[in-house]
Amino acid sequence: MGLAQYAIVAVGDHWSALHDGNAHGDYATKEAAFESAASAATLAIKQGHEVHLSVPGNDPDRSNN
Repeated sequence: MGLAQYAIVAVGDHWSALHDGNAHGDYATKEAAFESAASAATLAIKQGHEVHLSVPGNDPDRSNN
């Protein structure tokens, strides 16, 4: 099986979940983007993939952390 990579990234004042380099979703909070990516990652694990899930820490310059 392959590697499924997920990364939560800021897009303007919203958040998105990158999956293998492609942005998916438009979320108001980092937590919502994480929940979506975690759900997809769960399926990938069940399919036998190695999974990497990255979420940035708090950035004091962002107001929606």
